[in-house]
This record gives sequence, C-alpha cells and structure tokens, in this order.
Amino acid sequence: MAKTKDIRIKHHRGWDDRFLYASTDIILVLLLVIVAYPIIYVLSNSFSAGVAVSSGRVLLWPVGASGELAFSVEGYKIIFDYNNVWTGFANSIFYTVVGTVINMVLSVLAAYPLSRPHYQGRGVVTVMFTMTMIFSAGMIPTYLMMSKLGLTNSRLGILLLGGISAYNMIIIRTYFKSSIPGELIEAARIDGCSELRTLISVVLPLSKAVLSVVTLYYAVGHWNNYFTCMLYLRDASKQPLQIVLRNILDAQQVDQMVTDPELRRQMAGMADLIKYCLIVVTSAPIIAMYPFVQKFFEKGVMIGGVKG
Repeated sequence: MAKTKDIRIKHHRGWDDRFLYASTDIILVLLLVIVAYPIIYVLSNSFSAGVAVSSGRVLLWPVGASGELAFSVEGYKIIFDYNNVWTGFANSIFYTVVGTVINMVLSVLAAYPLSRPHYQGRGVVTVMFTMTMIFSAGMIPTYLMMSKLGLTNSRLGILLLGGISAYNMIIIRTYFKSSIPGELIEAARIDGCSELRTLISVVLPLSKAVLSVVTLYYAVGHWNNYFTCMLYLRDASKQPLQIVLRNILDAQQVDQMVTDPELRRQMAGMADLIKYCLIVVTSAPIIAMYPFVQKFFEKGVMIGGVKG
C-alpha cells in the first residue's frame, strides 16, 4: 500500500515538474520575442526602401519600394557620404577611450582609500561624494564656470566635466570593501608593498569583474554624450558622432516649402529611413563591446551593488 502511494506521489510530482518546465519555456519564448522583435524591426526598416518605411509596410523583413522582399543600403550611403561623419566617429572614439581611462583612474584612486577601515575621515568624504548625486550646481552656473576657465569649445572641457561618477565610484568602493580580504592587503604590506603597489598588484587583478562593468558604464555614457557636447562644442571638427548624425537628420527633414505631394512623400520616407539607420550606426559599436565584458557583467553588478 505504501509503495503504491509513493509511486502516485512521484507520478504527481513528475506532472508538476513538466507543467513548471513547460510554463517556464513558454514565458521565456515570449520574453525573447518581446526583446528580439524591436531589434529585428529596426534592422529591417534600416535596410528597406524609404517609401516602404514611411507607409508602415515593414514588419519583419526588409521591404522594397514595390512591397517585395529586398535589401537596400540607401540610408547608410547617405549617412556615410556625409562630410563630417568619419570625423564624428573619430571624435566619439577619442572621447570614449580617453574619457573612460580618466574616469577609471579617478574612480579607483577615490574608491580604494574609502574602502580601507584605517583611513580617517572616509565616512565624511563618502557623504560628500554622495551629496553630489543629489545636488548639483545647475546648467547655467556650470557653463559660466567652464567659460571663465576657457574650457568651452574644448575637448579637455568635455573630458573634465564627466571626470568621475559618484555612483560608479561607490560601486567600486563597495566591491573593494566586501570582496578583497583585509588579510591579503596586510600580507602585501608585510612584504613591503606600498599602498600604490598593493592597489596595482593585488587589488586590481582581483577586481576585474566590477572594473569591467564600470568601464562599460562609463564608455556607454561617453559614447551617448549628446547634450553636453551640444552645449560646449561649436567647432564641427570637435563634435562627436551624435551631433553629426543629428545634423544629418535635420538635413533630411521635409521642407515645408515643398508642395508636390509625391516629393513630400519621398522626403518623409527618406527621413524615416535615416532615423532607423542612425539607431543602428550609433548602437552597433556599444553592442559589439558587450560580449567582451558579458562574463563579468552579472558578477560585477551583483557584488558591487551590495551596500556596505
């Protein structure tokens, strides 16, 4: 009797497990569709004809002017034939690489002493950093200060404005404090290592996860930096890709003086096509970076996000 009961229980649990697994698979497939379809939609529109884009005929794959399946790179040709687009690419890469290096150096140098218990006044300094996340000088006072310092229309000004993020610094500090054993640092001191040597040779090699994540945060911020560059950079030779692409988009807008309906329709379609191409052009470099730090991403966010 007991044996029969055990068999029924196992059978019942087996069906429960199957139902759970099936439900999980269905939910995951739905989530995949929800996440993947917008990406497919944008890519399909960017490779379609402008008329098909403006008329809303693109749903899943690229569509030609006559409604047939066809690939078109017309939008990308317009973008890459623009005079300043390669200069914008070079400037964005410069701001991203140099700015991220400055960010990481300053963040690590601030986070390490604040993570050490023997550092006097670390609580006060941490509060001062935290206050900058709540209060800021504002746009106009900051612009006036930058103007007085001669840093407007300057690459150096763009780099210094975002020199360090208090939020990212706190993530690194928390990781150093919670994940680097104090005994390891004490052993390095006994071996004669200075604080700088301990940081470079002991702490940083053990912190690849959080450093990779914060580096990606900073890099994405610099790559997407539009408003600050629009305010402070007037010289076209110094403007990043985002400003250049905005200028391309403005040039493709429908002229209100155009009265020919067919011409207006073609211009509107080309403007819509350019929008999707711009999304791909600006997003592709950052998306290409992610696989290289993906293995560190989850660990770095989870450990660095623990407050301590």
